[in-house]
Amino acid sequence: MSSLNLFGIKAKAKYKSYKGDMNGTCKNILIDKKVDKEKHKTIYDRNFDTTAPNQKWGTDVTEFHIAAGKLYLSPIIDFHTREIISFDVSISPNFRQITNMLNKAFERYPKADGIIMHSDQGWQYQMYEYKETLKAHGIIQSMSRKGNCLDNSPTENFFGILKREMFYGHEFEFKTLNQLKEAIIDYINYYNNDRISCKLKGLSPIKFRHQSIQSPII
Repeated sequence: MSSLNLFGIKAKAKYKSYKGDMNGTCKNILIDKKVDKEKHKTIYDRNFDTTAPNQKWGTDVTEFHIAAGKLYLSPIIDFHTREIISFDVSISPNFRQITNMLNKAFERYPKADGIIMHSDQGWQYQMYEYKETLKAHGIIQSMSRKGNCLDNSPTENFFGILKREMFYGHEFEFKTLNQLKEAIIDYINYYNNDRISCKLKGLSPIKFRHQSIQSPII
């Protein structure tokens, strides 16, 4: 890479929504606890495995900062297909953004019984209204352990892909927040429909979902 003058893009500072435990945190149910009796050691394995779409969803908020200001993206990602189920782009990381994102998801999937919704311990996900909305739709809530971003790595991985491919190194190309918003929307459309992945057998998320529905994993 050095001889070819190729340089990796370094990630910028991450937006953090954690404001402490407001008596709204819950258990991480995507963790398998194993006890090694010989070594007297407890091991925690993250379990993102799925056999079909709409079993495990993840969400988080990420920040985009340009000269014109800041935008915040809040998506829901399906851990099986890596498809972005719904999303909202806002100039403020407020609870209305989370509500809009959820409403869009429920328009697509009115029956969400049994889906696990995983997030970090951000203030949005500790709110009573958020918890009650999930409960009303039969969704099981799960949260990462404090300060452990790897517990929500499928969502974090998507943020990394998105920013490396359409944002980092291009920040000054966006003169307005509206230009940036349109670019984010266009990228998510490309990501869902056209961007192939080895993890998805060379298919895009939506094509992989169609294949999964036709030939479910046993």
